[in-house]
Amino acid sequence: MKNSPSISFFVVIILIKSITGSVHDGFLQPSSQSRSSFKEDLVFNVSISSANLALRNQSVKVKNEDVCFANTSTCVKGSSYSQILKQLTKYVYSPINFNLNINGVKGKCKIQSLQYQHALDRFEMWALKMYDANAKVSSGILNGNVNQLGDFDLCLSINEEKMKMMGQYCLASLQIKAPPTGPLGTIHKLVHAHYMLKSRLDDPGHRVPRFSSINWALCVPNLCEPKDVHLALQKTIDAIFNGTNLEVEVMVDPIMCQTAESKKLSWSTYFVGTLFLGVILLSFIATVYDCNSIEKKKLYVAFSLKKNLSALFSTKRPPNDIEAVHGIRFINAFMLVISHKSMALFFIPYVNRTGMSETMGKPWTVVGRAASLYTDPFIMISGMLTTYCLLRKLKRNRQINILQEYISRLFRIIPTLGALILFCTFLLPFLNSGPNWNLVVSHHADNCKKYWWRNLLFIHNYFGFKNMCLTHTHHIGIDTQLFLVAIVVVPLVWKWPRRGLPCLVALAGFSTTLRYYVTYSRKLSNYIHFGTSIEQLFDTADYMYILPVHRATVYILGVLLGFLLCNCGSFRLNKSQLRLGNTLSLLSLGISFLGPSFMGNIDYIYNPTDAAWYAAFAPIFWCLAFAWVILTTHINQTGLAGKLLSHKIFLITTRLSYTIYLTQFPIFFYNVGTTRNAEYYDFINKTLNVAEWLWIILCSVILTVLFEFPFQNIRDIILKKGERIEQWEKIR
Repeated sequence: MKNSPSISFFVVIILIKSITGSVHDGFLQPSSQSRSSFKEDLVFNVSISSANLALRNQSVKVKNEDVCFANTSTCVKGSSYSQILKQLTKYVYSPINFNLNINGVKGKCKIQSLQYQHALDRFEMWALKMYDANAKVSSGILNGNVNQLGDFDLCLSINEEKMKMMGQYCLASLQIKAPPTGPLGTIHKLVHAHYMLKSRLDDPGHRVPRFSSINWALCVPNLCEPKDVHLALQKTIDAIFNGTNLEVEVMVDPIMCQTAESKKLSWSTYFVGTLFLGVILLSFIATVYDCNSIEKKKLYVAFSLKKNLSALFSTKRPPNDIEAVHGIRFINAFMLVISHKSMALFFIPYVNRTGMSETMGKPWTVVGRAASLYTDPFIMISGMLTTYCLLRKLKRNRQINILQEYISRLFRIIPTLGALILFCTFLLPFLNSGPNWNLVVSHHADNCKKYWWRNLLFIHNYFGFKNMCLTHTHHIGIDTQLFLVAIVVVPLVWKWPRRGLPCLVALAGFSTTLRYYVTYSRKLSNYIHFGTSIEQLFDTADYMYILPVHRATVYILGVLLGFLLCNCGSFRLNKSQLRLGNTLSLLSLGISFLGPSFMGNIDYIYNPTDAAWYAAFAPIFWCLAFAWVILTTHINQTGLAGKLLSHKIFLITTRLSYTIYLTQFPIFFYNVGTTRNAEYYDFINKTLNVAEWLWIILCSVILTVLFEFPFQNIRDIILKKGERIEQWEKIR
């Protein structure tokens, strides 16, 4: 069978039939000659009759053009169902080509379109490639296999020098609206994966995918502008869906059209590239100095890879360490990466997308849907550590130098964040390409070119999600703003605790009430329930999730925990209190994590009350469970969970947690942007992609030792005025 010439001959005949039958009527115009030719040769000759469809135990019965569903009273009269399917399937079984020689298309595009059609008549190789690179109707449509990326590389490889013709790859988007009930509604629901994530064509698609639209690849001549392609595609779609009662919107976004022409590198790209090479060279020089010198100045070894890698992988605990914090960070960081990865996966076309949505429409998917929950412990821990450190200084009768605290934090955050912004803005867009590259990589770079300054001023979370530079960094803005307030408030509460502590509790209650009210009144949802929309997700972010006043509850909880840890002294709990605390902790964990799982069911209907209760109280219960572990560990009365979370290995993951948070989305979007074909979805294999996880860890280590640690070393020199390292550090 493998060497049989008849099979290859049959395939060639089909290709020739499709081409010769379609070029006469032009681009994306259905060819009657093609259909008749196929019918005469008995190739793909499809005959549909009521007799052949009258099979035993069928759920759909066709009689006299009426369609009735078994065991129901639903019937569709006349031709509204069978005629629509006939209208649509005649385009499925006949080849389709593309005509840009229509009114409204610019002249240069028309000329290239005619040149392409004549070359296709003559079977010239470049024209065959352009024809072949277009998306085709594939099997598995009812399983959601509707996003067709064509052949990206084949299209961009076309370069006909005589005609100065190049291939241009355009990824068009279609939005089909069908009646919600009846047979067409059922088909539409399957095609669109049960409406797991609803979207419109005008929704921003760079951060969350436009899941309801169909992506269809077109390979067209390079002089045709996106407007020309849109006009021709709209005309063809109107012809296909004429009389079907289906509404179809078409969008050809200019950023989704690409050619093989090399991108011009700006002076900014050269400058940033030189800057990164300079940092690498500086690290190499510092490492050589560190390895070959006995007397070492701190400044000279600040960028030493030997010093910084040793500090990164050290398991020596710092003095006054709150041990359980590190394991809690690891758990929530791991779960957060899983959640973010789950959302990034929705960009990729799947041959079983409907099957994927049915898998995702189950309660256990709370693991990936509760992304907002996993950031709350980081905010609580930040409040706790800030308070704990400030109180220790105040107890030693040391005055709080607010300016020094601010500078210390800026040295901790800005260099690493700035390096990531520079890389993602000026270098990453030139590292690869793909069908969605411009959407998920270049678009973010364009946003950063305009709005990078908001990130470095830590005010970017006040300008909405749509145009934010590196949207995942909103947490840094929230945490920094709460830190700036805590530096002032904590000393005041320490000075007047009887007034200050009740005020903190009142502020936490106000923040909780505000979350409930805004979520209910604006119909938001912190939990990514089944059937949510991009509009709802962006509104949730803009009006609640990325604003510090709404996240203040758990930060204040951390402040109160910091006061408790700093003043617990010889405080001990008896066995009954420990049992009660452990029980309530487990109960809080279950309520916050498993309680909202019903909202992930495939048949869930959004209820603002459910969303409001979750937004208001789930963060509190989730953080209370971890706060109890931190407390019992700190007073040496912990159980097995506390001992596991206090393991020294988590000291390493804590040092990487900031850079892992920063690098995960650029890596996710790199892989999304380079995806060139539909894949098979499997939760474990796709979510726990070993290669991707290793890249995240590697990039995080690089970012840590080249930027984060070196600038922390410089900060220590500036603020502590240290001149030389200690003798034991010299020996090490």
